[in-house]
Amino acid sequence: MSGVQVIRIAAEDAGQRLDRWLKKRFPQLTQGAVEKMCRKGELRVDGGRVKANTRIEAGQEVRVPPLPDAPAPKAEAPRIALNDAEMIQAAVIWKDQHIIALNKPPGLPSQGGSGQGNRHVDGLGEALKFGYKEKPKLVHRLDKDTSGILLLARTDRVARALSEAFRHRSTRKIYWAAVAGVPNPRMGTIRFGLVKAGGHGRGGEGEKMVAVHPRDIASTEGAKRATTDYAVLDNLAQRTSWCALVPITGRTHQLRAHMAELGHPIVGDGKYGGSGQENLGDGWGAQLGGEISRKLHLHARSISFTHPITRQAVHLTAPLPDHMKRTWKTLGWHENDVPADPFEEQE
Repeated sequence: MSGVQVIRIAAEDAGQRLDRWLKKRFPQLTQGAVEKMCRKGELRVDGGRVKANTRIEAGQEVRVPPLPDAPAPKAEAPRIALNDAEMIQAAVIWKDQHIIALNKPPGLPSQGGSGQGNRHVDGLGEALKFGYKEKPKLVHRLDKDTSGILLLARTDRVARALSEAFRHRSTRKIYWAAVAGVPNPRMGTIRFGLVKAGGHGRGGEGEKMVAVHPRDIASTEGAKRATTDYAVLDNLAQRTSWCALVPITGRTHQLRAHMAELGHPIVGDGKYGGSGQENLGDGWGAQLGGEISRKLHLHARSISFTHPITRQAVHLTAPLPDHMKRTWKTLGWHENDVPADPFEEQE
């Protein structure tokens, strides 16, 4: 807050309206604030009361009452490389006036971390404004190495509504994964709780979740309940299978930790499946070897929700990323050969 100021009008400012002259000099002032100062007699010219539209003359002295400090200038949004802007725009699979849906590429974080600059979905939001003043807002996240559908809200109102829908589990997300071995039974529910591993070791402890048996969740400090439905859609002998996964809860690394605890880690998951372990057909090991990519084979395939503004049912599907397409082709699996929601008949 400044103190009282007395300012002499320069010759080049003569003839201007008092309110316009003030707002140029003090950008933090609104028209309403100027008019209020005039009504209260706090703003004076040569000692006399004035109106906001009073014309000022050279040599006059303007008494300006204490004013709030000017806000710090807004930092300019970091520039986005052209190829990154093109990449994130090409990832858009659906949009309307309220929501943008991306097919997030694997390897691109949802949000930033140390040393990442703005090369993450949130940081590239400036390239997704499409004529809007504000960049769209993330309402949920995917792991860096997980690909697939990610929703962004184009307004605060829609962001709140979608966040609420995710919180109350009224959205339905189906993931596709290639996993080691073949789960038995072929359809089921995993109810292991999850707790963060202690420490910050070289193996990623501290960023890794540890499964907790349901009977021990209440007595394990920091453990949270987690539920995942799974269904085997196809398989190659006992070596690997194509699974649909539905996270009923939304815990960190839930699908990855749950499938590993089941004894069938997701292919390419070095953190939970052991990057150095070859899958020899015994249902363990995160690598299949041969032509199969070592990248994580986990993809947010579809999402269903009620549109918060139109109230229409929305169902969106994201094509597989290139490395999973190659794996599917190698294994003889075809995207159109399985039901969109394999759990529907069971419900």
